[in-house]
Amino acid sequence: MGRSVVVTGGARGIGRCIAEHFHKDGCHVVIIDISREAGESLCHAFEGMEFFHGDIADKVNIDSFLETIERPVDILINNACVGRKGLLSGCSWDDFEYVQRVGVIAPYYITHSLYSSGLLAQGASIVNIASTRGFQSQSDTESYSAAKGGILALTHAMSVSLAGRARVNAISPGWIDTTSTQQSVEDENQHPASRIGRPEDIAQMVMFLCDNSRAGFITGENIIIDGGMNKLMIYHKDRGWQYRHENN
Repeated sequence: MGRSVVVTGGARGIGRCIAEHFHKDGCHVVIIDISREAGESLCHAFEGMEFFHGDIADKVNIDSFLETIERPVDILINNACVGRKGLLSGCSWDDFEYVQRVGVIAPYYITHSLYSSGLLAQGASIVNIASTRGFQSQSDTESYSAAKGGILALTHAMSVSLAGRARVNAISPGWIDTTSTQQSVEDENQHPASRIGRPEDIAQMVMFLCDNSRAGFITGENIIIDGGMNKLMIYHKDRGWQYRHENN
C-alpha cells in the first residue's frame, strides 16, 4: 500500500482535487469534511478512499477522527477553512472564533496529536493551504484573513519544531475557480498568467512539495500560486479593468 495521506476539508473544491491526485498516485487517502453528501460521493467515485464526517472546529470530532487512524501518516494536508466576514458585517465573537478554530487551531491540534501519539511518520510532509488573503485583503474579510495569516505563521513555526521529523510548507492560492464557471475575459486577462486558477494548479504543487526526492530541501516556505496577481499593480483601464464608483 502507498503512502498514508490525511486531507481536511477533502470532499470539495481544492481539497477534493488534492485527495483525488493522491488516490490516483496509489496513496491511502483519508479525508474529513463537514459535508456528508460530498464526502460519501467522493468515496463512492474513488474506491478505497476513506471519509470521516465531522466539523474540525470541534475538538471532540477531531479526537474521534484521529482514533480511526491506524498507520503512521506520511502526508497531512491542512486544507479546511471557512470565512464569516468581518467588521462591516458585524462578525461576532463566536463567528470570528469559529473561523480560527477551523483554520488555525485545528491544523495545530491535528499535527500535535499525530506527533505526540507517534502517528506522524518519520520524513512526513505537511502542507498547509493558506491564501493570498494572508497578506492582501478585500473589505469585510477579517475572520478569513486572520485565519490565513495565522496558518502562514504556524507553518514556519512548525517547520522549525518538527525539523528532522517532518517538512512543513504552505501554499497560498489566489483566485481559484472551483465551480467550472465561465469567467469574463476581463477577469481572465487581469491575471498576468492570462487565466483564473484551477484546483489542479494547487494539487500539482502539493504533490511536488510532498515528494521528498524532489522537494526534500524545501521546508518552512510559502508558495504563492495566483497567476502573478500579487506582483501586478492595476490602475484604471489597465488590462481591461475600469473603476466604477458605486453609491451606497
